[in-house]
Amino acid sequence: MHVLIILDPLPGLKAYKDSTVAMMRSLAARGHRISVAGQGDLFIDGGTVMASVTGIELVDGADLHGHDWWRETSSADDLELSAFDAVIMRKDPPFDMEYVYATHLLEYAEAQGARVFNAGAAIRNHPEKLAITEFARFTTPTLVSRDPARIRAFHAVHGDVIVKPLDGMGGMGIFRLQRQEPNLNAILETLTHDGTRSIMAQRYIPEIVQGDKRVLLIGGQPVPYALARIPLAGETRGNLAAGGRGVAQPLTARDMEIATALGPILAARGLLLVGLDIIGDCLTEVNVTSPTCFVEITEQTGFDVAGMFVDALETALETTTEPAQ
Repeated sequence: MHVLIILDPLPGLKAYKDSTVAMMRSLAARGHRISVAGQGDLFIDGGTVMASVTGIELVDGADLHGHDWWRETSSADDLELSAFDAVIMRKDPPFDMEYVYATHLLEYAEAQGARVFNAGAAIRNHPEKLAITEFARFTTPTLVSRDPARIRAFHAVHGDVIVKPLDGMGGMGIFRLQRQEPNLNAILETLTHDGTRSIMAQRYIPEIVQGDKRVLLIGGQPVPYALARIPLAGETRGNLAAGGRGVAQPLTARDMEIATALGPILAARGLLLVGLDIIGDCLTEVNVTSPTCFVEITEQTGFDVAGMFVDALETALETTTEPAQ
């Protein structure tokens, strides 16, 4: 099959640990063709959703720590998204208005026959922090508000809370507010932009010291291992981007309970790949844009996460009757 991957610029990817590159390597190993495009390469012409795409192939035996692990097989060409067997959206956040517009274009492309994973509307309708509120039985006490007084009241009840922006990534903008926090008002004023921007407040989960677990759902089924991202000493953020250390471990009974409850629901909505963030026994995020941790889990456990993804993709495409040429 011919797969289009919408992603960040190839030269900037760290191929030795990038989940999108792991996907591409698994696709190539099965003989599938790969083309790439950036988010900015999407456009509509005469009502048809198209992209300026470039064909690539992976270089056998290349050093994935270098920059020569791929090469172009065709120059940029304008093609309809429906010309591909599958379109995989792997553009990293920020989830700004350009990203929102891209999800609309992907949704329009689906109406024109394109097979998009994750689906445009599904990405847009599952903001990664807010999405947990649909599954409140699995979360720690959570408040979403832009009212500093309401957030202060939540803090007074729980005493030790985490506050964070709704559009943050990689641990950016996350603060722990303990009971005696001298900068409480200043932090809330800054995060809420003086009461004009909603944020999330959650009761602090002490189990963060054991790791912020990333549990992957592929085709509605959980990968049997999570990556526990363990914070640096004195740090409250386990994100790898914030210096956390990734340790793969089998899913706990609670991890499995959450994953098996959410998996079929999210898959039915057009989300082929989801990353659940779980701290202790509590769901903290539902990541649907470009979930990662494929390589770390595979290297530490031997479980082929990228292979499981391609299996699920091929299964999802079984209803396609006319493959792209």
